[in-house]
Amino acid sequence: MTLDPVILSRLQFGWVIAWHILLPAFTVGIASYIALLEGLYFFTGKEIYFRISSFWIRIFSIAFGMGVVTGVVMPFQFGTNWSRFSDITANIVSPLLAYEGLTAFTLEAGFLGVLLFGRKLVPQWAHFCSALLVAFGTLLSSFWILSTNSWMQTPAGYRMVDGRFVPVDWLAIIFNPSFPYRLAHTVDAFYVTTGFVVLAVGAWLIRRKEFASEGKVMLTTTLALLAVLVPLQVLLGDMHGLNTLQYQPAKLAAIEAHWDREARAPLTLFAIPDQKAETNHAAIDVPLLGSLILTHDVNGMVPGLKDFPPEDRAPVAVPFFAFRIMVGLGVLMLALVVLGWALRFGGRLFDSDWFLKTLIWSGPIGFLAVLAGWTTTEVGRQPWTVYGLLRTGDSVTPSLTGSDVLISLAGYAVVYLIVYPVGVWFMARAIQRGPGDIAVPVGGGRPAAPVKAPPGLEMP
Repeated sequence: MTLDPVILSRLQFGWVIAWHILLPAFTVGIASYIALLEGLYFFTGKEIYFRISSFWIRIFSIAFGMGVVTGVVMPFQFGTNWSRFSDITANIVSPLLAYEGLTAFTLEAGFLGVLLFGRKLVPQWAHFCSALLVAFGTLLSSFWILSTNSWMQTPAGYRMVDGRFVPVDWLAIIFNPSFPYRLAHTVDAFYVTTGFVVLAVGAWLIRRKEFASEGKVMLTTTLALLAVLVPLQVLLGDMHGLNTLQYQPAKLAAIEAHWDREARAPLTLFAIPDQKAETNHAAIDVPLLGSLILTHDVNGMVPGLKDFPPEDRAPVAVPFFAFRIMVGLGVLMLALVVLGWALRFGGRLFDSDWFLKTLIWSGPIGFLAVLAGWTTTEVGRQPWTVYGLLRTGDSVTPSLTGSDVLISLAGYAVVYLIVYPVGVWFMARAIQRGPGDIAVPVGGGRPAAPVKAPPGLEMP
């Protein structure tokens, strides 16, 4: 049996990034949540916000450390497995990734030290500012990484010189056509992911009863945030879809398993795509809804996969099902938020044991949605690394053999299957301990006169 180095390199990169993305999906959101809690503690003087913030800082520090370790691995693959890609795109991709290290990571790493160890060493306002800067650093990291990825999806601001991409307009490169939509959609997804983790932990603490007050604050604050973030994600997803229709029509056709270009197109809720026969089996279609959703016009024209040569089409089944998993999980998250608010208005949020159990089990739902969305985006881009310009098969290292990649893939698999269970175990231990052993430092730099908490965020 011949081992294909391209397929194995794609599997290896997919394995590494799929595990790694779980960490930013949590740390980006939890850093902002910690900054919110630090602000509430600073402005209100309520010690419960201090305890909750310190509790999540413990967990954040573990996840951040895991993110650094798994993130460092990824750039090595560009040299070992994707040297052609690295050579052809170096003048654009390398500076973008360098900006991430020079700005975002420096900011995160520097002020994380103050956040972790400076509670008794700096005034409370300085500790609050460090939380804000760490949160900003995580967002800045997302900015540069997603700008790089978006440029690969919708390249702009370049010219080709001797077969290499050369920058001519850095603003066009950074703010390429899909970047604003991808950044907003991804960051909101990270916030929602974190929100459901906080809901799960808060529900567990309430049922445990030992730290019920902290759990109630987690539920009320997070439900308030998710009431905005989850509906916003629907709007951002729609805007991102319109952008994909304009700049990556082949990807959109693959996501929808739509074979023939047509106006007044149906929406396929479910099907079994048959790429060889260029058709769908067991399809469940809703007439006209495809054009209405995808173009915002019931008479709108929807592209078909037959518009593109077979060699330029993505493997349809993967983005088709991944997208529907993402949307289905999004609908489930929206339903849980609506139900949570209904129970809160009815005064039964903290007493509905069945709902609290549901929230506990829903903790990983955001991570699954992020993985499904990432799969949709990246597999839907195939067979290109730089969309429409550089093929995946032309990006791999020429001298690479299948056995080389198989050995490194096996090594990565073993290491990640050790690192992640150990990291999760440490985080589970921190959750098990709860916020009860966290003492407010003497003085603490708090304002002398407490300020009233913002509406909707008061301690129950």
